[in-house]
Amino acid sequence: MKIVMIGSGYVGLVSGVCFADFGHEVVCVDKNPAKMEILARGEVPIYEPGLQDVLTRNLQAGRLTFSTDLAAAVGGADVVFIAVGTPARRGDGHADITYVMDAAGEIGKALTKYTVVVTKSTVPVGTNRKVLAVLRKNTSIDVDVVSNPEFLREGAAIDDFMRPDRVIMGVESARAKAVMRKVYHPLIQCGIPIVFTNSESAEMVKYAANAFLATKITFINEIARLCEHTGADIAAVSRGMGLDGRITEKFLHAGPGYGGSCFPKDTAALVRIGQDNAVPMQIIETVIKVNDEIKHRMIDKVVGLCGGSVAGKTIVVLGVTFKPNTDDMREAPSLTLVPALAAGGADVRIVDPQGRKEGAVLLGDAAWYEDPYAAADGADAVVILTEWDMFCALDLARLVAGMRRARMADLRNIYNPKTCFAAGFEAYVAVGCAPLARGNPVGAPV
Repeated sequence: MKIVMIGSGYVGLVSGVCFADFGHEVVCVDKNPAKMEILARGEVPIYEPGLQDVLTRNLQAGRLTFSTDLAAAVGGADVVFIAVGTPARRGDGHADITYVMDAAGEIGKALTKYTVVVTKSTVPVGTNRKVLAVLRKNTSIDVDVVSNPEFLREGAAIDDFMRPDRVIMGVESARAKAVMRKVYHPLIQCGIPIVFTNSESAEMVKYAANAFLATKITFINEIARLCEHTGADIAAVSRGMGLDGRITEKFLHAGPGYGGSCFPKDTAALVRIGQDNAVPMQIIETVIKVNDEIKHRMIDKVVGLCGGSVAGKTIVVLGVTFKPNTDDMREAPSLTLVPALAAGGADVRIVDPQGRKEGAVLLGDAAWYEDPYAAADGADAVVILTEWDMFCALDLARLVAGMRRARMADLRNIYNPKTCFAAGFEAYVAVGCAPLARGNPVGAPV
């Protein structure tokens, strides 16, 4: 099939190359000529494990091309995906669907035959019917609109696309349903569940799923805070909860709060959808508030670790992207923590294998290092903020040897405090247990 992907950002690019890997002929369209030139050369402008290999393979096979000419690409297409951005609108948190509607208008003018237009962008409930209205306003050619939300995790997007838990499609006609079955035929053959529903339900699934996961993260962080005041160990609590088949262990890891491109934007948008329909999303409103408080509590943890003030102290922050295996800095906890430490008078040093490209602009005058041991030389504290693999198996004794004061804020609960003290750390703080000091590790996990 001939597929056109409008928008070559994270979702559009990953989806486009994966559809090409299914054997379809795919044209990725974007208005940014510089980006298209980079991609046409076989280079990937974002960091996503596995994406480079899939892109190269399909470029060489001739199934994948890149263009800035939307009209030429859409003419003769069987399916056109809209995968443009829907950022939070300034001032009210609504998802801004301007780019979606603009794309729909251009697509409508370019159609030459029956085409299925698929919205992959995350959009408020009811948007797909608006897209259909815009298309029909701009063409007399028969067209169907399908809602097909994405569920790609940054850092695992290729695997998520090729082996998804499910595929959701809001389809209003038998003809469009048949076309979409052809698009996703390889997954159907593999037995992946395909959920066909109406457009509104498909749109709501995306928001409801992300809001639930954000709630789960925030819930365990609330419990972690209570653990810190009661002597309970959040690691044991999370494991005990997660073994319940109704709950499962996923998204039950205490930490510095959620960030990224989806959860903050989608929870805010869901709150606005509720307000527009006079159905307050009270749980989600609380999740957003608590998550923001959690990020600020991390500041207090680091300041407390340093004796109540970070002024004049050198602090090493390990990891600033919102999660490992991505270069995405959007809504990352580091954007709250690092500026606060700098404002408190700390000399901040950062180590992150992919975060510097965006972080150098967003995080001010912090110094960037490639090596955590070099960064820790003469430091007063080390803060683990993102659980990159390179930070999960550190030689702790080597780290301690170069530090002026050996103190650790393990905000991802990677290390056992007893192991840290054995390596020479004098103080340790994590999420979900009381601050500990060498010689008095009361309550330390076994």
